[in-house]
Amino acid sequence: MINSKIWLSSPHMGGTEQNYINEAFHANWVAPLGPNVNGLELDLEAYLGHSASVGALSSGTAAIHLGLILLGVQAGDEVLCQSMTFSASSNPILYQGATPVFIDSEEQTWNLCPVALEQAIQDRISKGKKPKAIIAVHLYGVPYQIEAVRAIADNYQIPILEDSAEALGSTYKGQKCGTFGDIGVLSFNGNKIITTSGGGAIVTKTAEQKEKAVFYATQARDAAPHYQHSEIGYNYRMSNICAGIGRGQMEVLDQHVALRRAMHDFYVSVFSTIEGVEVFSTPNDDYYANYWLTAITIDATKTNGITRETLRLAFEAANIESRPLWKPMHLQPIFSNYPYYGSNIAETLFDNGLCLPSGSNLTDTDRERIAAVIGEVFCVKS
Repeated sequence: MINSKIWLSSPHMGGTEQNYINEAFHANWVAPLGPNVNGLELDLEAYLGHSASVGALSSGTAAIHLGLILLGVQAGDEVLCQSMTFSASSNPILYQGATPVFIDSEEQTWNLCPVALEQAIQDRISKGKKPKAIIAVHLYGVPYQIEAVRAIADNYQIPILEDSAEALGSTYKGQKCGTFGDIGVLSFNGNKIITTSGGGAIVTKTAEQKEKAVFYATQARDAAPHYQHSEIGYNYRMSNICAGIGRGQMEVLDQHVALRRAMHDFYVSVFSTIEGVEVFSTPNDDYYANYWLTAITIDATKTNGITRETLRLAFEAANIESRPLWKPMHLQPIFSNYPYYGSNIAETLFDNGLCLPSGSNLTDTDRERIAAVIGEVFCVKS
């Protein structure tokens, strides 16, 4: 008998999503506008607080692209970007014809290194090219060093585009991630904390910024009785059907966060007696992580040669999905010729790190299977 697949992070429905979808079908609101879109935006604004204005979009990538546009990034500009992230953080820089400048991670949060960030800013300025924006990411739901990055950004007057695609429900000192940047980004892809099937959102400081983002997202149609366009627009608005899924998902968001955090606690317990394995966790109580994905690093010098790949392949043989950490952008073929600042922290994390099954819908039986593989690989008696 073949065991069913245990996924890294699969969609988890709450049960009320279908009600919103049925309402949309009944009212024939099957379009990229409608009451579910408006309702989801209001739900997110209430959840995030801090006077956030939210525009629902077709993806988190679209939100990053529009965020760069709102920040004035144009062809020939430079944008500082965390290297250890998914490519969607950096691809929109190229959409704008701008140049990405990649920054190393730091060891506490695995996110943007403030030291390398400031070094990069000073060096780019010395070369006559002041960066136009900073893209900072909350990796795997763990907030970046909010205050240190903000202090540098303010000192050099460079705005922050906060990539909170993985961090809905995470907080720093009680404030929700997505509200720290000059512009924030959320993702509702199928593997995220909540999903709209596909989708994302842009988080702005003012209603005027949101209106501008929505204008660009709906083909930049001018106020005229005919189709008239004075600016380049995009087809980036979320559909009313997808937004209906999101409204149902918002009802279980806090529950999903609690379940992901419980998975993190499970792994902390499982690895507590295994030397050489560290479970990625927040540095102190100021940080509250949704632990979208729980990740570990393995030091093969302390595990008798057991590596990240040893465990990954053992999981694969047991029909359990796991995945190496994000390969840093400065090591990717498409980005290898762009500037990079820092040392080898991101690279070392990639070499030794593994993301573990973390879904909010995992069962006790799933956890037993996961623990059994870990026990077999590390020769731990149950």
